[in-house]
Amino acid sequence: MISLNSIIFNGMDATPIDVQVQIATGFSKPEFNIIGLADRAVKESAQRVTNALSALNIALPAKRLTVNLSPADVEKSGSHFDLPILCGILCALDILPQDKLSGYLILGEIGLDGAILKTDAVLAASVWANQNNMGIICPGTQGNEALLAGHTNILAANHVLELINHFRGTNIISAPHTDGTKPTTTNNVGDMSDVHGQAAAKRALEIAAAGGHAMLMIGPPGSGKTMLASRLATILPEMTANEMLETSVIYSIAGQLSGMGLITNRPFRSVHHTSSPVALAGGGSNAKPGEISLAHNGVLFLDELPEFNRATLEILRQPMESGKILISRAKRNATYPARFQLIAAMNPCPCGHLGNAALSCSRAPRCAEAYQNKISGPLLDRIDLHVDVDAVNPWEMDKIEDKNAETSTAIRSRVVAARNTQIARQGCVNAMLDGPQLDAVVVMSDEMKTFLNTAAEKMGMSARGYNRIKRIARTIADLRGATDVELSDLAEALSYRPINRGKYGVKL
Repeated sequence: MISLNSIIFNGMDATPIDVQVQIATGFSKPEFNIIGLADRAVKESAQRVTNALSALNIALPAKRLTVNLSPADVEKSGSHFDLPILCGILCALDILPQDKLSGYLILGEIGLDGAILKTDAVLAASVWANQNNMGIICPGTQGNEALLAGHTNILAANHVLELINHFRGTNIISAPHTDGTKPTTTNNVGDMSDVHGQAAAKRALEIAAAGGHAMLMIGPPGSGKTMLASRLATILPEMTANEMLETSVIYSIAGQLSGMGLITNRPFRSVHHTSSPVALAGGGSNAKPGEISLAHNGVLFLDELPEFNRATLEILRQPMESGKILISRAKRNATYPARFQLIAAMNPCPCGHLGNAALSCSRAPRCAEAYQNKISGPLLDRIDLHVDVDAVNPWEMDKIEDKNAETSTAIRSRVVAARNTQIARQGCVNAMLDGPQLDAVVVMSDEMKTFLNTAAEKMGMSARGYNRIKRIARTIADLRGATDVELSDLAEALSYRPINRGKYGVKL
């Protein structure tokens, strides 16, 4: 019996798969069976492998060929089992040496002509192989992807013949290599100086970037909400090496890791309001990551927030608190990281001109209440910063001095300094603080406690909202380089919570 190594991923968790190949005698014609709880894509591997062998002029003997994918109680899915199955057959036919291939993790799809085709999760598999002191055999087009894990024992072949010639010693496969250049980290989304006016919204966006806080912008059409959100990427700190690798592994599992390098820019996922719950949370037959996981270590932007299906929005509640998403299906449970920064935008009513006598519809404000009730109170309570983005007066546009507008570079320097302070002090951004850790970094005097308690009582603030005020105040203090939180920091933090608003926290 031949035994080779492959892998499957259930969320971010890897399960090594033992690909066992056995050829039994006593049969008049070839039989090819794949067992071990294989799905349709894996069972179709038998036909792809058979055709590839025929293209190589290799005939299967008139014997029963059985491929067992162990452990048998774990569901197997994906076309990446083609290559280990084919290699196992070639070992059984004494064409490839089992003793050498047994030290490799093997994955790749096989074309009918024997070409080794691109597959998902090569980077994730390379990380696992490197951690377990194994080599990896993967498609030639993904050799550089495997190299990103810091792995050196990589065989990236474009065709099965290349593998055969390599192990026979007639034509050694060259190791993949990079050109030594650093991937670009520029974001071509403009600059904060492009935004005319909106000083309050810019200030709130700076606080959100510095502390990793969620933010909701409310304003009429054309006030600059989307423009502000898109420029958040220009003031966020660069990703650390661990964040780059972790994010790239998620994209690798999702089959969305394009190009030859790691994800070096913080993800900015702008989700359309017609997206389904599965598209947002992840799932499907293979439990692939959704938008909230693809936004991990980055930004999830939801424009026209009330237009989303309410059930879809409610999915955000648990990941915003825990930083991960559990996808439960009948046959498997998968957990993906989902530490994203939510930035949302909405109009105050369907027409968007609530409060403007010249433009608002005749149904205001009743239509606005129905529109705002589409967003649940618990979800709004999890959004730290609520900001009104008023329309800029056209007559004031020409009066705004562009040369005096602050650039993204200047804002980013303050954001980076504040983030560095937070990481050095507590090991995480302020948005993740809770419990004793939050109390330790936000020490309030009796005057501050009385002020905050009185405000919380008048505003009907929940315990969660109370702690969010303290987190925002801590971020404001960090932006000005202060060691302690002051009363003015609490006052500014309270200005970003809804006061005297409608039933679900949006101004009527």
